[in-house]
Amino acid sequence: MVTVTISPKYQITLPAEVRQALGLHPGEKLLVEVVGGEIRLRPWRPPVRQLLRELLQAYPEEAEAVGKTTGHNAVGYIRKLRKG
Repeated sequence: MVTVTISPKYQITLPAEVRQALGLHPGEKLLVEVVGGEIRLRPWRPPVRQLLRELLQAYPEEAEAVGKTTGHNAVGYIRKLRKG
């Protein structure tokens, strides 16, 4: 078990071993919950459909290419990538 220190601004730094074990990267979000007097942090992974919607909104001209690349099953393709 590793300890961290709360900064004057109530911030903590996640140890490298924790970041690596969870595959965390700068800018990612964590869900924070208090359960039985403990703090639980876990990666927030947006729903696959939300990711796809945001991708297609950002690059509408690429919608056809996305369909061909994913076999017209983009949701299933993204889910498979996540399991990686």
